Amino acid sequence: MKRLLPDPGETTVADQMAALDLAAGAPADRPYTITNFALTLDGRATIAGRSGSIGSDTDTAMLVGLRTTVDAVMIGAGTMRAERYGCPVSDPAKRARREQRGLVAVPLMVIVGSLDLPWDAPLFTDGEGEVLLLTAAEGEPPDTATPLALDRHDGIVDLAAAMRNLRAERGIRTLLCEGGPHLHAQLIEADFVDEMFVTHAPKLAGGEGPHLVHGLPERERPLELAWLLEDGGELYARYRVVRD
Repeated sequence: MKRLLPDPGETTVADQMAALDLAAGAPADRPYTITNFALTLDGRATIAGRSGSIGSDTDTAMLVGLRTTVDAVMIGAGTMRAERYGCPVSDPAKRARREQRGLVAVPLMVIVGSLDLPWDAPLFTDGEGEVLLLTAAEGEPPDTATPLALDRHDGIVDLAAAMRNLRAERGIRTLLCEGGPHLHAQLIEADFVDEMFVTHAPKLAGGEGPHLVHGLPERERPLELAWLLEDGGELYARYRVVRD
């Protein structure tokens, strides 16, 4: 992997992750929030309803690397249905790296939205870590091998209240959102996103699928490029959200 910016040279995913200190920027009232997406050249965030076919193995390594640096991983219920997640950090060496950072071995998994979820997916059946469900849906989730906690909201999920609770009640300092694009747009519109890690894949998708921030109202939102990496034709950009 080549580092193009800010200081050109050879690097690795592990080296880039080791240099991250996201918790240092954590506000008192919410987690420091980063997002990660792979996009085609024409801006598609999914192909045939899934994101996995866009990026390469290096993109996957970057995603898992980011998971080793945060307290919690957040996804929408639709992303859970499409991708059928397993444990977010399953490799013992990566768990050890988390513990060296002072983190628990497995990040908290946060799912936002309905309770219409694939309960037979490995995330729920493997019994590792913990899942927090943020939902406004009625009913109760089934018993699962993986411990579940339920944070029920009235009408719609109140993301502002949820973010406050994550910080105050669970001590979550750093949060990685992996989508989908609707949830990403909601977090940006609420001004909760601090950094965006975007893989620009050398592919065209066409069609009418969602892009990075599907449904986000139009207005200019400045970003600062913090790093730019390249591997196998893919570009890996780290952007910071510019605030006044």
